[in-house]
Amino acid sequence: MTVTRTETAARRRAPRPRADALRNRERIVAAAREMFVEFGPEVPLDEIARRAGVGNATLYRHFPDRDELIHHVVVSVMSRTTDQAEAATAEEADAFDALRRFVHAAADERIGALCPMLSGAFDKEHPELLAARNRLEGAVDGLMERARRFGRLRDDVAVGDLLVGLSQLTRPLPGSACMHFDQFVHRHLQIFLDGLEAPARSVLPGSPATLEDLRREA
Repeated sequence: MTVTRTETAARRRAPRPRADALRNRERIVAAAREMFVEFGPEVPLDEIARRAGVGNATLYRHFPDRDELIHHVVVSVMSRTTDQAEAATAEEADAFDALRRFVHAAADERIGALCPMLSGAFDKEHPELLAARNRLEGAVDGLMERARRFGRLRDDVAVGDLLVGLSQLTRPLPGSACMHFDQFVHRHLQIFLDGLEAPARSVLPGSPATLEDLRREA
């Protein structure tokens, strides 16, 4: 395929996002991620703009509506959390240490922001969202299977159990007065992890929560 001089010139003239515009976009997504965890996905957009340190017009220029912003927050959280899972797998020799590191890192990435948003009306079948979800699920499943193979993870838990536990333990009730909630998160996650480690100390009721179970509930 031959690229003409006209096409090359047109590509060079195509505007690229300015560095300050990219920074503003990242600040908006970061602020939305935090506030969705704290107050739920219906938090006023002007409050998100205020926390991000930008004007309302800047927010709407990047994200014309709430669903567009939610989509980008979900994809960002999934991508960053997957990066943490892959890093833990690559860098930790002990299989359960890798799982433990991932769980605490996922909390810091605000993975709890995913739960209320995935019940919204936005497009859950968007190709970008599906790709991010599949990558995350594969990375977490790999972490758990490795720990299970080495006898470090109890046999009666599945990926869904881990993701639900993470989402429940890393977010306060929306609109609650838990202003210092973060100081308890890692403590409670460690209690949760102790319950996941083999040998099991009790018999769990019901059956392991699979990814298919979570999708049916969404």
